[in-house]
Amino acid sequence: MKNILVTLFLLANIAAFGHGGGGFKHSDIFKNLGPNDKVALLMVHFGTTHDDTRVLTIETINKKAAQAFPGIEVREAYTSRMIMRRLKEKGITKLNPTEAMDKLIADGYTHLIIQPTNIIEGIEMEALRKEVDLYRAKFKDIRLGNALLYTPDDYQSTVKAIAASLKEAKGNCIFVCHGTYHPANSTYGMLDYVMKARGHKNYHVGTIEGYPAFDDIIRELEAAKAKEVTLVPFMFVAGDHAKNDIAGEWKEELEKRGYKVNVYLKGLGENPAIQDLFIQHAKFASTHQRENIIVKKKKYEKTDDID
Repeated sequence: MKNILVTLFLLANIAAFGHGGGGFKHSDIFKNLGPNDKVALLMVHFGTTHDDTRVLTIETINKKAAQAFPGIEVREAYTSRMIMRRLKEKGITKLNPTEAMDKLIADGYTHLIIQPTNIIEGIEMEALRKEVDLYRAKFKDIRLGNALLYTPDDYQSTVKAIAASLKEAKGNCIFVCHGTYHPANSTYGMLDYVMKARGHKNYHVGTIEGYPAFDDIIRELEAAKAKEVTLVPFMFVAGDHAKNDIAGEWKEELEKRGYKVNVYLKGLGENPAIQDLFIQHAKFASTHQRENIIVKKKKYEKTDDID
C-alpha cells in the first residue's frame, strides 16, 4: 500500500518531468518496485560547521524533500570530510555518502535516489559519481540527480530565482562563487552570460578560487562606472567563505578602492525557489535514467533510429 501511494503521488509529476532526451531516457523508479522493495532518497550536501546557515539551508531542504516525496525515507550525507571531522569534535556526527549507502543497504533498502545540493558539476560531483558507481551492483536501482546548474533551463531558472530575491539590492551585484581548478569552472562564464542575456547588465560573476577573479570584477565595475555594489554569495550555504572571504576580504578591498559596499549574506540554499529547483532535479532523477553512451554508439552502428 505504501508503494502504491508513493507511485500515485509521483505520477502527478510526470507531466512536468516525463520528457526524455538530453542524455536521459524515461524510467520511473517507482514503477519497478517489487512487493518487498524499499526506496529511499539521500540528500547529499558539502556540509557546513555553521549552525545558523545549516538550519536555514540543509535542514530546510531536507524537510522540503520529505514533503515532496511523501512516504519515502529521506536521509542525508555530507561530502566534506574536513567539515565532518570538525563537527565530530563538537559532538555532531554526519555520515559520508558511502557510509550512508552502507546503512541504507543494512536497513533493507533496494532502490535509491540521490540528490546533491552542489551548484556545479565540479570536483565534488565527480567524486560523488565515482562513489555512487561503486554501489550500483549493491542496489537494484540507484539514481543520481544533477547539480543546480546542469541544463540551459537550469541557468535560466536560477537567474530568475535570484533576481526575484534581489529586487532591493543596490548598485551592481557581484555574485561571488567558490571557483575550482576543475574544467566545470567554465560554468561561471555561462552563468554571467545568461545573467546579462536576461537583461541584468549590472550583474557580475566572480570566484574566490577560479576565474573570473577579483581583478576581473574590478575591470567590469570600472567599465560600468559603478559607485555602489552588493556582494552576493553564490554558494549553497553562507558559511566560512561568505563570512570571511566575501563579507571580509572582498568587502574591505572594494571599500579601499572607494566603492560603497553592501553585503547580502544569504546562501542560495535559503532561497525557496532554489530549493524547489533541487527538488525538481530529484523528481527528474526518479523518473529518468542517464543514457549509456557506449550502448548508444553501438546502436548508431546499425541505425539512425535509436529511440
